[in-house]
Amino acid sequence: MANPSTPQTADFTSSPLKRTKIVLLGDQSVGKTSLITRFMYDTFDNTYQATIGIDFLSKTMYLEDRTVRLQLWDTAGQERFRSLIPSYIRDSSVAIVVYDITNRASFLSTSKWIDDVRSERGNDVIIVLVGNKADLSDKRQVTHEEASTKATQLNLMFMETSAKAGHNVKSLFKKIAMALPGMDNGAGSTGPAGVEAVAQKIDVSESAAKVPEASQCQC
Repeated sequence: MANPSTPQTADFTSSPLKRTKIVLLGDQSVGKTSLITRFMYDTFDNTYQATIGIDFLSKTMYLEDRTVRLQLWDTAGQERFRSLIPSYIRDSSVAIVVYDITNRASFLSTSKWIDDVRSERGNDVIIVLVGNKADLSDKRQVTHEEASTKATQLNLMFMETSAKAGHNVKSLFKKIAMALPGMDNGAGSTGPAGVEAVAQKIDVSESAAKVPEASQCQC
């Protein structure tokens, strides 16, 4: 029997939160999925399984002065899925373009991902350049200064993160949430940050074969 004293979550029924679509882009194995997993569940999986197609997750963030519902779209970095991605960029509010600081090629590739976003969204989007795997600074191939300079020139936000160590991941999404234009203050929505749900997975392959564990994968 239901307890009549159980508080009702009226915030979410009486005034639905505005959804903010965030798409993560970047080459394969730079750590896009790991960033999302760290943010959603505060965990890191050493095994590597390539994202097949597009994954979609949702999380509600409770900040000091607002409540934000984020839709996180995790895209495959493999070239064969490239044609799918523009349709997911089209109605996004934020694009996080990720590279691996130990892989210079992935940094150079960020230019094409940024171009994709600009061609679909123009200047109507927040673009964040993210250098992941900051815990492997001894293997660094891209300096913080070089990436920061690129971000400044292209009018992007920039941050280095480590999904493995949890470094700057929550800060990244909080910074994004605070930068969103036209956000209304959350009415009475204060409290610890909560995870809403894993909503769905869009699989465009016949079978999502598991990639064998990579002993040195830090993505």
